[in-house]
Amino acid sequence: MQLIDLNAQLQALQPAIDMRMQAVLSHGQFIMGPEVKELEQQLADYVGIDHCISCANGTDALQIALMALDIGSGDIVFTTAFSFFATAEVIALVGATPYFVDIDQHTFNLCPESLSLAIEEASQHKRLTPKAVIGVDLFGLPAEYPAISALCKQHGLHLIEDGAQGFGGEINGQKACGFGEIATTSFFPAKPLGCFGDGGAIFTANANLAERCQSIRVHGKGSHKYENLRIGLNSRLDTLQAAILLEKLTIFDRECAARQRNAAFLSKHLDNSFVTPHIPNTYASAWAQYSIWHRDIPRETILAHLSKNGIPHAIYYPIALNQQIALKHAPSAATLNSIAMSQKVFSIPTHAYLTAVELDLIVETLNGIET
Repeated sequence: MQLIDLNAQLQALQPAIDMRMQAVLSHGQFIMGPEVKELEQQLADYVGIDHCISCANGTDALQIALMALDIGSGDIVFTTAFSFFATAEVIALVGATPYFVDIDQHTFNLCPESLSLAIEEASQHKRLTPKAVIGVDLFGLPAEYPAISALCKQHGLHLIEDGAQGFGGEINGQKACGFGEIATTSFFPAKPLGCFGDGGAIFTANANLAERCQSIRVHGKGSHKYENLRIGLNSRLDTLQAAILLEKLTIFDRECAARQRNAAFLSKHLDNSFVTPHIPNTYASAWAQYSIWHRDIPRETILAHLSKNGIPHAIYYPIALNQQIALKHAPSAATLNSIAMSQKVFSIPTHAYLTAVELDLIVETLNGIET
């Protein structure tokens, strides 16, 4: 059993992927070849948004989004304290100041009430100006964008969706990566839609922002590669990765449905002493991870029990962002939920290729732990 079984997925797609890769080897356009444009169009169609700009990885996608919005020194960007380091790292990389907000302990996503308080507190700052919010679709569940978007409009803030884990999720039928002014995702192999290396993408309905992102990803280029309008990055998607993603897209909805079934099975059969993921009404998760915690038993005890019984597991994330050494001077709201969940939450398999026997084993092992 694997936490995420990429080998099983590859076996299902091997002939088609081999053909796609051979086509790239034959035409020889290894950087920004025709498959890249084809992928961008299919991704935009899937999300239901006008523009998709691929790039080298999910971290670059976030940084390019911030750069396209002219966010930099003197600006505050609010974001969750419970996420992967890249979410806050890119804020510092463009010279802005991350301001950490607490999470809702039921969804693990940014809490609108905590955000509202943080915005009011930050507005009193004399040297820094609130400029944007980065919401994170943690573990595959879109953040509470209706409420977050309302706050952003009220206070004149840009809204960026970090959909690195959320691609395939939904709110009221709207696909993740379609929220806010600009959204990003990652194609790291373990993500819901992953390639065989690094890759990322940016989504927006704003043609001007799309044009800026296209420029920034190739050294800030203008009408040709030797005209540079702005400072940019070298962040192009390899054609081979685009070719692989095109084939993975053909089975993506089927895999999402399988993860939905597996997550529903786990939530139904795990003992009530485990706090299982909460999915709000009209929301759908992409189930990048299935993350739970126990009301009474310490995480270390549970993980030792899982290891003893051969059940894969992982911890996302053991240190809240506002407790990271590199970010210790960043301003922060009270983040009691973020810190508590960083010490309790762990993830177990829910990938699309789990068998019924494996699902039963996961449930039996967890329910069999002694308090």
